[in-house]
Amino acid sequence: MTNSGSKLRPLLAGLVLAGCAGGTLPGGVHASGTAGGKSATAPLIALPTPVAGTARAAKPAAMSADAYQQSLAKAYTEFKGVAEGKNADYIPALAKVDSKLYGLAIATVDGAIYEVGNSRNEFSIQSISKVFTLARAIEALGPAEVEKRVGVNATGQAFNSIIAVEMNKKTTPAMNPLVNPGAIATVDAVPAPNADAKWNLISGTHNSFAGRQLALNQEVYKSESETNTRNRAITTLLQAYEVVKGDASEVLDLYTRQCSINVSARDLAVMGATLANGGKNPLTGEQVVKPETAERVLAVMATAGLYETTGAWMYDVSLPAKSGVGGGIVAVAPGRFAIGSFAPPLDEAGNSVKGQKAIERIAEELGANIYAGGTR
Repeated sequence: MTNSGSKLRPLLAGLVLAGCAGGTLPGGVHASGTAGGKSATAPLIALPTPVAGTARAAKPAAMSADAYQQSLAKAYTEFKGVAEGKNADYIPALAKVDSKLYGLAIATVDGAIYEVGNSRNEFSIQSISKVFTLARAIEALGPAEVEKRVGVNATGQAFNSIIAVEMNKKTTPAMNPLVNPGAIATVDAVPAPNADAKWNLISGTHNSFAGRQLALNQEVYKSESETNTRNRAITTLLQAYEVVKGDASEVLDLYTRQCSINVSARDLAVMGATLANGGKNPLTGEQVVKPETAERVLAVMATAGLYETTGAWMYDVSLPAKSGVGGGIVAVAPGRFAIGSFAPPLDEAGNSVKGQKAIERIAEELGANIYAGGTR
């Protein structure tokens, strides 16, 4: 259990903000979102969730609730008006999503959550799902087998590149678990006796990372299944190179399904915080994966989390992260917190424009550069 002092501080901070007229944050920012499909308005608030019967190890002095809240408010206000980018249109269901939706959330390893904007609006997880299926594969097979079978090097190519598969056919054709070929190979590698058992394992892993039951977005699943011709080609090619060993159509269906899981920015923050906390969900207390697995996953996020722009991201922001064409991004500050963002308009590489800008600002405000050591 957390001690009463650590529980009281973020709760009091939230109550102060809750008293602002109309749920207005400092600087006139309103925090609003949707929960369970219904419109809801809630101020930016810390929601510590103590885990009954568990004890957390002593951690360095925590950053104040005000620091988290102010960094979110500043980033939300600064980039709310950004009009760059456009929704993914190669998946019809994604093209229809309201491009003005914008939400941010931070979850700490101590179980506090801070939110602003459309932080509870649900959207399809898309490529961010690759992170958590990778975690399950590493947990089941071990890091060496995943590296041998899938690979962990950056490709320098687009996330759905077929050329990259051909270029690496003599070594690891799948290349990296966070691009489409590698993600499809990772789904194939997750050990299970049949497709239903594999789906239960993959979806259950996502649920455990989020700390709640996540739903499948049927509209997105149907839309992707009808238009995923390129992924079909990739899967067939990987089967020809004996990387995909199971039924190709079954593997592709499972991959498409995992990309259609619904999450929110808040969910992404909690899922990222589970990685930041050594694989232990800070809300439920469940040890979802071993600390060593979480470390490997974060390392891969630093190689290909934002596709071919990952190098620039790590140079500028220096946080392991993963984006998805549904408009989400999760970024992780190991041992401290994670940030989840949602804003559908994307750049040319398929990364949320607002999400990148907001996370960079928050990371800067909170001194989250993982390479800075004790210099800041």
